Amino acid sequence: MKNLPKVDAVIIGGGWSGLLMAKELGARTPLSIAVLERGGPRKLADYLGGMDELEFNVRFRMMQDYSQETVTLRYTTRDRAVPIRQLGNFLPGTGTGGAGEHWGAVCPRYVADLFELYTKTVERYGAKKLPEDHAIVDWGVTWNEIEPYYTRGDKLLGVSGKAGNIKGKLIAGGNPFEGARSEEYPTPPMKLPYASALFENAAKSLGYHPYPNPSATISQAYTNPDGISRPGCAYCGFCDRFGCMIGAKAQPTNTLLPLVEKQKSVSLRNNCAVRRIVFDKNAKRARGVQYIDAGGEECFQPADLVVLGSWTLNNTRLLLLSGIGQQYDPSTGKGAVGRNLTHQVNAPTQVFVDKPLNRFMGAAATGICVSDFDGDSFDHSNLPFLRGGTFRVAGTGFQPIVSFGLVPPTVKARWGSEWKKAAIEGYDRVATIGFAGEHIAYKTHYFDLDPRYKDHLGDPLLRMTLDWRENELKMVEFANAKAAELARAMGAKAVIPAPSFERYDTRRYQSTHVQGGTIMGKSPEASVVNPWGQSWELPNLFIMGASTFPQNGAANPTTSVLAFSYRTADAIIGRYLKSPAALA
Repeated sequence: MKNLPKVDAVIIGGGWSGLLMAKELGARTPLSIAVLERGGPRKLADYLGGMDELEFNVRFRMMQDYSQETVTLRYTTRDRAVPIRQLGNFLPGTGTGGAGEHWGAVCPRYVADLFELYTKTVERYGAKKLPEDHAIVDWGVTWNEIEPYYTRGDKLLGVSGKAGNIKGKLIAGGNPFEGARSEEYPTPPMKLPYASALFENAAKSLGYHPYPNPSATISQAYTNPDGISRPGCAYCGFCDRFGCMIGAKAQPTNTLLPLVEKQKSVSLRNNCAVRRIVFDKNAKRARGVQYIDAGGEECFQPADLVVLGSWTLNNTRLLLLSGIGQQYDPSTGKGAVGRNLTHQVNAPTQVFVDKPLNRFMGAAATGICVSDFDGDSFDHSNLPFLRGGTFRVAGTGFQPIVSFGLVPPTVKARWGSEWKKAAIEGYDRVATIGFAGEHIAYKTHYFDLDPRYKDHLGDPLLRMTLDWRENELKMVEFANAKAAELARAMGAKAVIPAPSFERYDTRRYQSTHVQGGTIMGKSPEASVVNPWGQSWELPNLFIMGASTFPQNGAANPTTSVLAFSYRTADAIIGRYLKSPAALA
């Protein structure tokens, strides 16, 4: 093994969290910093040659190679797990920028009570309302503590939107159910696609409160506090699963990488696969990381500070492979590493109308949302489930390959001339009412290492034990009924409801929003990191990203990931470096 010269800090992962931490440490401290990214380099120029739907949206050019590393899945501990062989239920990114390069740039915040979910739920409904075998916990952070960091994240990205609650004052046209914000969004809302306008009018007619979807693909030219300038969106329709060819969509490569590259104290190393965090158990300190470099050589990078900032599954797997912390055991409830695995509940309803919708234009994050049924915005006393989610109609830009083939339920043929004719006629006359719901944490949903299957390097694969439970199934039933009501108000000629949610299905995309495994909390018995992202076991190890989230809100997590990453950076710079010890 090649021993490298020591650095002050090593950061694992070159996506949103890793590059944000590198930018903050590089600009505000004299530390020498190495960023290790498992994938290849990326930059804006890579996306200028055109948007190839087949390569990016069918062959998933920007995603992790499942032939070399995947995960296994089982529904219960009684089942034998099997490998997920094809990208389906989520799409982990790789390369500089990670999933932040191919994301859709949808930028809502979590509802304010999510951070105190256990306390707030019991206060309103009593403990008996909680689902059997739940693992709901408070995060150890309140809305008021995290909100200023949300604002910093919004300014970094230049998020386009309309506030609904500024310092407790409700604002017409925004989301009245959101937590109190300190400021308006940095840029105004995106233009409104026709299908979204129909949805907005339908929601208003039913007494709901539609508002523009917050978007990090920005509506107009913007310069952020770091001096990074980006143009407004051209509504080309190639956002989700693509890098933006003009840089209107906020990506790590156009918001953070230009700053990191200017900092001489920061070194970004691509094609470096970290296999272990090396630590001294007696001294309770991480010593550095072991990784395979771009040339295939095994290296040891010593460092005084280790920051883990990769995707949820990779964060959790690396901790398990390294033997850091006690692995969670569902039979005893002891241990914390691997617990509280959650995904996001997505249920799309297809709405056929009799007018062209110009679906080929748009941006993944443009559209209209309804949050009247998000979180605990509505009374659950007489409902068979807790929590909820948001409804959204977006003008994502529907590419002709992956979006082709939807036909009204009156068309019985599934191939041939009749089906082709209906599919061509229906392509621009169908809108999707998307429902994104919370996923409650359960004691039986967790990560561990698979005892049978290994990756191309010979390391055990990560195993997921996960299935839908009654709470989520009942929530989807409720959501489907509301979506059908909204569809009728839009003037639907036909409706195809969301598919059945009988079992967790790896073939169905549920978003790349997977949480848990290294969760934050108030005590080391039930969590891996404290509320500042610092390891309870190794004080010089900090962990960032959605793996630290104890449960999943209905909102997409990226803005929350950025908010907590900013908070961790401030804790390291303002407190830890001055006195390297436990912060809690």
